[in-house]
Amino acid sequence: MLIPVVVAAALMNAAMVAASAMSTILVADRLSPSLAGLPNTAGVLGTAAGALAVGRWTARQGRAQALRSGYGVGVAGGAMTVLTAVGAHLALLLAGMLLMGVGNAAGLLSRYAAADAVPAARRASAMSTVVWASTAGAVAGPFLMAPSQSFAASLGLPGESGPFLVALITVFAALLSSVYIRTARSSDEPLTRQRLRTDEAPRTPLALAAGVMIVGHLAMVALMSSVPLHTHQHGEGLAVLGVMLAAHTLGMFALAPLTGWWIDRAGARPVMLSGLVLLLGSAVLATQTGLVFTPALFLLGYAWNLCYLGGSARLVSAEQESRVESAIWAVAALASGTSPWLFTIGGFPLLAGLASLLALPLLVLMVRPPAGNRRVRL
Repeated sequence: MLIPVVVAAALMNAAMVAASAMSTILVADRLSPSLAGLPNTAGVLGTAAGALAVGRWTARQGRAQALRSGYGVGVAGGAMTVLTAVGAHLALLLAGMLLMGVGNAAGLLSRYAAADAVPAARRASAMSTVVWASTAGAVAGPFLMAPSQSFAASLGLPGESGPFLVALITVFAALLSSVYIRTARSSDEPLTRQRLRTDEAPRTPLALAAGVMIVGHLAMVALMSSVPLHTHQHGEGLAVLGVMLAAHTLGMFALAPLTGWWIDRAGARPVMLSGLVLLLGSAVLATQTGLVFTPALFLLGYAWNLCYLGGSARLVSAEQESRVESAIWAVAALASGTSPWLFTIGGFPLLAGLASLLALPLLVLMVRPPAGNRRVRL
């Protein structure tokens, strides 16, 4: 059950990382740096819509078939990005990134397929296993960008098509892997059983958990969407960009087992609180130049991990999973689209300041004593 889920999620991560970075540079070169966030915005919107679609497909077709459908849509998107790189209109790139976003939603929601297969006490650890295994794809994707240019050139294609070829191949491989996913226990039924620590529900309202997930992801997207533009403007090649992206994605995924272990033993609240604190610290470090910049991206990635997995542990049904995932990516679309524009105005200090303004109110709410057993519905 877990192996095909893990492999498919890792491959989908590699596809999105490669396609997102190269599409930013492609639009900056062909149109304008201020519009470089458009492809990532399309990918984010596709993920938001895809999360809702995969949620509906799960209710109708079951978890496994829903994931296959999402990856299949992603394959079509990958093909469109390749066509754009070899000369098609940039509108096709946006459409391709939109469809790849649907595949990305399938990869993200696949963590709940793992959670369905284990007892409640190990739910967070199961989800973190899928997130951790995604490290391979997310780190490999950036490092394949530079070699893929030579590979594309050897085929008589433009060098810039190489990363998109990598994306197409890997998302197709994710689809093939998903064929072997088998449903387990409640993955084809409404997820109505209680799957949380008994003391977690009154301590962390669903709306607060969702807010931490949304803000953590929004802040990360806002900062990371401008990293390719930052390196490109400074004349640094794809190899340097690959190292930076790899450090960030390593932070996002590599320590996930530790996060899952922590949640299963201490609950989601202290994990989310730590994620917000680390988010603020990494945002400040990202405003610095020199050797501290790349480590700051690693810390930003782990801050996202804490916020994302901590909040995920509070969701108890397929409906909540898809709705929150969709909200995360819908709001992140704003960050992805405006980040390059804001970067041209105030650089990373402006982006870090906005991220801090969003995180601080949640941090205050997290440190306040819980208000009895009051529940907040999404």
